[in-house]
Amino acid sequence: MFERTYTMTIDGQPAVGTSTFDAIDPATEEVIASVPEASREQLDEAVAAAKQAFPAWSARPVAERQALVAKIGDVIEAHAEDFMRLLTLEQGKARKGAEWEIFGSVIWCREIATQSLSSEVVEQSEGRKVEVHRVPLGVVAGITPWNFPVLLAIWKIAPALVAGNTMVLKPSPFTPLCTLKLGELLRDVLPAGVLNVVSGGNELGAWLTGHKDVRKISFTGSTATGRKIMESAAGAIRRVTLELGGNDPAIVLPDVDVRETAKQLFWASFQNSAQFCVAAKRLYIHADIYDELAKELVDYAKTVTVGNGAHQGVDLGPIQNRMQFEKLKELLADAKENGLNFLLGGEVSDQPGFFVPITIIDNPPEDSRVVAEEAFGPILPLLKFDDIDDVIARANDTDYGLAASVWGKDVQQAEAIARRIEAGTVWINEIHSFSPHVAFGGHKQSGLGIENSLDGLAEYTNTQTVVTRDQLAALA
Repeated sequence: MFERTYTMTIDGQPAVGTSTFDAIDPATEEVIASVPEASREQLDEAVAAAKQAFPAWSARPVAERQALVAKIGDVIEAHAEDFMRLLTLEQGKARKGAEWEIFGSVIWCREIATQSLSSEVVEQSEGRKVEVHRVPLGVVAGITPWNFPVLLAIWKIAPALVAGNTMVLKPSPFTPLCTLKLGELLRDVLPAGVLNVVSGGNELGAWLTGHKDVRKISFTGSTATGRKIMESAAGAIRRVTLELGGNDPAIVLPDVDVRETAKQLFWASFQNSAQFCVAAKRLYIHADIYDELAKELVDYAKTVTVGNGAHQGVDLGPIQNRMQFEKLKELLADAKENGLNFLLGGEVSDQPGFFVPITIIDNPPEDSRVVAEEAFGPILPLLKFDDIDDVIARANDTDYGLAASVWGKDVQQAEAIARRIEAGTVWINEIHSFSPHVAFGGHKQSGLGIENSLDGLAEYTNTQTVVTRDQLAALA
């Protein structure tokens, strides 16, 4: 199944596309596959198939839908080695990161498959009952990004299908291969039309989000694209769940164990080569420990190997695509032009592949681009503070509000700070812990709606209130 040919899945059947585009290995810049590009007609076929499959799928007992979603996890686990190799090839991440994503996807399928939304009797009296149900929406459009292409697809597929919806899924054109293979493998697992997988670029995304028969859009990606999706959804009042960008602050208090915390902060900032919506992107360090912690971060960073994720011993891979690679080069050039002090990195080599070195910048101005913008790559500003009220104000001074973290031995103080941070998730003395049973979503322009937990499952439903009287009331 994992030979180097890739087809879309429409109504349970393979579809080759009317044209193709290239998939690129970000570590070598070599073409690794020819990817089918869906036409407008094929997108219409996919939505029509999902719409046709919806009545029967939504009518199935929830236990049957749960069992089939759990089986998706079984399929991924059975092909885990193939998925991990292909994920590294198309996305660039090293083995450890690929394991985290693929086996995380298995766990998500199995755990979401245990969830359901019960009906609730909210009023009952003699001869009359008021009951609230959660009913599926219909066809869901799922659009996924290139940083975690498998896991974030499962974050959408599993709850949408358990809730009784059908789906048309579009992966990022930068990382379509694992998703296409998943669609191929599930043709014999799910009824035809329940999950359709189509590939293509921005035009396909616009067709999908604006399609008249789509009832909900679940999107993970940039805030700029999220705004366009909201505009597209407005005309037909489509439901949306948007998980968007972030510029996550980490606040480090002066009582931490500097050496141990430095290692944790490094991975908080640079995991997946910092191509992580909830990476710590602004590191606020108390002045009392600033110099010591900065040195420990730099020293630890020098022990981390950046290279081709397919090679043994590599910790961090390349930037996934040229567009993001060029953006990061521009940020580095801007930092140099403005005389910022580099503690590490900053020089991009001319070797093949989209490699950006681990870069740490010393206390830049708050309005510098490397602080104000979401880099989405391994460029980390260290920022000094000595006043709690001031650092909270600086941490909140952004249009984003996805996540944040606070680090300190005085947990009561850390919790007090966390409650003042304007973000959907705030971790204290840990980071990047997720669960299928814990709500995740952004504040401000970092998103709309919830993923995971029963709240996330409810996002794929409508509320329906049914009022029943045993017999007609007597006429006055």
